[in-house]
Amino acid sequence: MEGTTDVLIIGGGLAGLTCALHLIRQGISVRLIEKKAYPHHKVCGEYISNEVMPYLQWLDADPSPLHPSAISKLELSTVSGKLISAVLPLGGFGLSRHKFDQFLAQKIIAQGCILDCDTVTEVNDQQNHFVLNTLAGKRYQAKFIIGAYGKRDLLDQKLSRAFIQNKSPWLAVKAHYTGLFPDELVGLHHFKGGYCGVSKVEDGVINICYLVHYSSFKRFKDIQTHQQQVLWKNEHLQEIFSNCTMLFEKALSISQISFQSKEQVKDHIFMIGDTAGLIHPLCGNGMSMAIHSAKLLAELLVSHFRDNKLSRQELELTYTRTWARTFNNRIRMGRILSHLLSNEKTAEVLLKGLTNFPAMLAPIIRLTHGKPLSIPNT
Repeated sequence: MEGTTDVLIIGGGLAGLTCALHLIRQGISVRLIEKKAYPHHKVCGEYISNEVMPYLQWLDADPSPLHPSAISKLELSTVSGKLISAVLPLGGFGLSRHKFDQFLAQKIIAQGCILDCDTVTEVNDQQNHFVLNTLAGKRYQAKFIIGAYGKRDLLDQKLSRAFIQNKSPWLAVKAHYTGLFPDELVGLHHFKGGYCGVSKVEDGVINICYLVHYSSFKRFKDIQTHQQQVLWKNEHLQEIFSNCTMLFEKALSISQISFQSKEQVKDHIFMIGDTAGLIHPLCGNGMSMAIHSAKLLAELLVSHFRDNKLSRQELELTYTRTWARTFNNRIRMGRILSHLLSNEKTAEVLLKGLTNFPAMLAPIIRLTHGKPLSIPNT
């Protein structure tokens, strides 16, 4: 056995890293296993709502030293190019996962968390503890396991999670660019079969990330041809791509993105971030939700280790109910908006209504976002 710990976290994205940082700061031993060495890029919109800022500051993980872009405005367009603008109620910031994940990883290491670059291949429940096996041939023991490995993983198949049994038609594409784009703006532009988010991250870099239905993409031989033949039909996207130069050698992509309901606890493993549930990217709130879900679980585990009042079954039920109460309405609203905006006719009608009554846009945005996170009492 390589080591024993209170909590072992599988996956080192935003959810896994913030959860580890919260727990380790409260005196709980934590080991985190992440497949890739930091830093690395991820397919992500890289916009974060300011609702999580009080919590990040409490964690001593304020991202300000990384010089994120400050984002305060939203621009939304339909396939035909009809455009509407609004002020974001809370605002947010743009920061690359390349920088932010590494920043948080350095924080947890400094606090004493053990971080391994490895792949978990098997998790065995031994009633009062878990035993994990990894690709490197190592074995670990932990009282609690947290799944924070992202949208889908081979572990989902081994755990027989329901959503993994069904194929998903969604593909996401992301790259960084140089070019002209307003610092304070996040753009959300629709095209036939999907929608594209555009905003700046640190150092004036532009992040362009879009979600596309496979039926829209499959007729074309490569990403660039699809962009020019489909995305560019929206005049705003054509202008953005025409005036930007890609910094990556090639765009990153990920397929089989599922928006089906997921279990927040499976075989006594707690799930956080995208592993627990995924909101449609058009809502621009996935990164904040990942951090928020980490906070919800970390607070319950801290309480358990200190008071030991809840059984494992009660702890799992409390987390599941708290997660649902916190996020279900947001995810439901995201599905409704995605359905309305993915249809050209309903999108035009909706945007026309918002043009006539622009004050309605802010309440719609609030329905997919939360209030600023409260500071933990611990």
